Amino acid sequence: MSTTTRTVLVTGGAGFIGSNFTRLHLEGTTDRVVVLDALTYAGSLENLTDVIDDPRLVFVHGNIANRQLVREVFETHRPEIVINFAAESHVDRSIDSPGEFVTTNIVGTFELLEASRAHCGDDSLDSRAFRFLHVSTDEVFGSLGETGAFEETTPYDPRSPYSASKASADHLVRAYFHTYDLPTIVTNCSNNYGPYQFPEKLIPLMILNAAEGRDLPIYGDGGNVRDWLHVEDHCRGLGKVVKAGVPGQSYNLGGEAERTNLQVVDQLCEIMSSELPADDNPALSARGYESYDQLKTFVTDRPGHDRRYAIDAKKIRTELDWTPERTFEEGLRETVRWYLDNRSWCQAVQSPESRHRRGLSADGDGS
Repeated sequence: MSTTTRTVLVTGGAGFIGSNFTRLHLEGTTDRVVVLDALTYAGSLENLTDVIDDPRLVFVHGNIANRQLVREVFETHRPEIVINFAAESHVDRSIDSPGEFVTTNIVGTFELLEASRAHCGDDSLDSRAFRFLHVSTDEVFGSLGETGAFEETTPYDPRSPYSASKASADHLVRAYFHTYDLPTIVTNCSNNYGPYQFPEKLIPLMILNAAEGRDLPIYGDGGNVRDWLHVEDHCRGLGKVVKAGVPGQSYNLGGEAERTNLQVVDQLCEIMSSELPADDNPALSARGYESYDQLKTFVTDRPGHDRRYAIDAKKIRTELDWTPERTFEEGLRETVRWYLDNRSWCQAVQSPESRHRRGLSADGDGS
């Protein structure tokens, strides 16, 4: 455990990846963590219930695009490290309402960068030790063919309002390093999965739909390929980047677990059959089904649906000695058990009107 106490500002710290990072960082360091979160549909204090009473955790409710609030947070708490998870992240929602993604992902990142720049100009702060870590997605690189993988030098080619807004934010973060010498780092991750992921994403949606005897909707032919990374492995990697990452650099984090969406759903059906046997699931029996496979339904593909993503994580492996600890099979079974054991959490974070509204997603913070 680190013996140096710092103040870490975690934006989006009540969301899926942010809450997992906050939890692990409190467990593994003596740092004080300030969480700034707008608590939109995918962010909830339910994600932090086990650490909310930790005296080292401070929660601030607000949007990163709110200039006055962001400046007040910096002036009050004086962070030495900023980790920006805050983002609108659902591709389907970006197709419906792109303006929200521009506001949060681009304008919000700009406000954080400006506040950080002013903060580093304060003579009482050791700006050499300051770090601004911007957590991004592999979706900024566009779509791959059947071979190859995204490297840190891969040109950006975003295909959706979501990925375009994240790409814009990445460029801003890099520009502030080169223009203002602000010590920024960018990470781009593959699809995350694991506990506390909002249930409209692919894996939790399929688990809950299967448990409730609902259809398992699969876009197109189910052949879209994603690389899957357990959220805790991702967060451990981010910890290494915070500790030893080089300002001005970017690092790709991937799970080396490429699967088609159909393969993921098939594996989930197999795990569900052992964790909640079909014969013991009255919701399945009520539909006259004998197996979870019978719930699979192919639906019209969404616009601009990238065919394949894959991450080359060689740089972070060799330079920062990071590799995922879980296999996809181990992590997926853990995840199924977590969602089956935490139905009350699922109910608490979903409002009735938004429940399963769009069907499914396949975007960077975890399909």
